[in-house]
Amino acid sequence: MADSRLHLTTDLNAPGRNIGDLMLKWSDNTVPLGVYPVPVISIRGKPGPVVLVLGGTHGDEFEGPAAILRLAAQLDPSELTGQVILIPALNAPAVHASSRVSPLDGQNLNRAFPGDADGGPTAMLAHFVEAELIPRADAVIDLHSGGKASVFQPCALAARTGNAQLTAANMELARAFGLPLIWVLGAHNDNRSVNSAATRAETPMIAAELGGGGGVDPEVTDLAEAGLMRCLRHLDVLPSGTVDSIPTHCVEIADPTHSLYAPADGLFDRRCTAGQNIEAGASAGTLFFPTEPDRAPINLRFPVSGFVLAHGNRGVVRRGDLLALVAQPVPERS
Repeated sequence: MADSRLHLTTDLNAPGRNIGDLMLKWSDNTVPLGVYPVPVISIRGKPGPVVLVLGGTHGDEFEGPAAILRLAAQLDPSELTGQVILIPALNAPAVHASSRVSPLDGQNLNRAFPGDADGGPTAMLAHFVEAELIPRADAVIDLHSGGKASVFQPCALAARTGNAQLTAANMELARAFGLPLIWVLGAHNDNRSVNSAATRAETPMIAAELGGGGGVDPEVTDLAEAGLMRCLRHLDVLPSGTVDSIPTHCVEIADPTHSLYAPADGLFDRRCTAGQNIEAGASAGTLFFPTEPDRAPINLRFPVSGFVLAHGNRGVVRRGDLLALVAQPVPERS
């Protein structure tokens, strides 16, 4: 890969607690000659594993950044065996705008990997993460939620890869995070995501989906904070102590056509909820047409049985909007 145009104002090799910025230089009408800074927190103790923790990859997902900032306030370099690199607002311009995509170029950072050193701002950020940060790391955690548009059942995401050892490490890290639900990323995983960047580097990695709705749910943020601490103990960056084993079940997107999308513009009267088991033929809700009261409503039904991994968070929907993300259980032998 080409050298990055971005640079850090802090030395990631320095011991102790160090805070600086990843300087994203991008000339536009708002900042013609300056930079868009992305805060980076490095907490380095004795020699050991390096863990990269990302939040704010999408700028309207806030439980992850809140949990990361809580973690940053707690960690003491003298207690660490290794290093934790924390980036609570990776897509800082999007976080400032409470926007899923970057306001600088309209691009989705989690669909931009491996990026481009000579590309636009989103491509340059993706390139720096894949070329400079992930190769330093022994494990990566990327925290997401449903943002403004949707609500997820809280879960850890682990990629199934062609490398059995890497897949096992991903699953172990997902179980260590401590949520009862694991979303296995299989054939339908997007190869432009952070997960895929870590897979290319053969670095163990999980993501997490932490509720959503566009705010900060305190219970879900508590789960995320606890999950990060559990992962640091699992990786021996923090003293292991006693980590309770939490039973988990796994789901995956077996077929994108199992999910429900709005067939027309309208008002969706939802009857399903993230975390719900559903049967084929059950009603997901009714699509009404408030500006066309004579138009017959549409009762939308699930085409297959499964598990509602996420539901849409909009009342008025547009044709093509996700209404319910439907997953299938993964057999235990897998």
